[in-house]
Amino acid sequence: MTARALAVVALALGLAAPAAAACAKPRTSLGYLEGQIMCPTCHTTLDQSDAPAARRIEAYIRKRIAQCATAQQIETELVRNFGAGILAAPPRKGFDLLAWWLPIAGVAGGAALLGVGVWRWSRRRDDEPPPPGSGLDPEDERRLDELLARLD
Repeated sequence: MTARALAVVALALGLAAPAAAACAKPRTSLGYLEGQIMCPTCHTTLDQSDAPAARRIEAYIRKRIAQCATAQQIETELVRNFGAGILAAPPRKGFDLLAWWLPIAGVAGGAALLGVGVWRWSRRRDDEPPPPGSGLDPEDERRLDELLARLD
């Protein structure tokens, strides 16, 4: 290569490095955040809302994505401005962790109670003695015995 070609390549690499470093953080997408953020007026996610507030939040998210902000940074900023209710899912820490574990505990507890109830119900039926007598009067019992004797 000639000196001129090497200079052009070095200049191109020198200009490309700052451009690549400008967005070195992993970028997020509007589509992802639309499902994670709630509209403060209609209480649906941004991807389901047509409210003006939702459109303004989407514009803010687009601006922050263009500035190479991560999803976590954008969510933190929105929570700071609107409160934790702006998130579609509660945070997985502190007291909000109950919102994740209580439904799981409820389902597990309900399944355990149902299992114990079925087990007890099935055991009670095996332990009960048969009712006294067959419930047939003597004439019907004689006819049943004759019928069974003919079938043998």
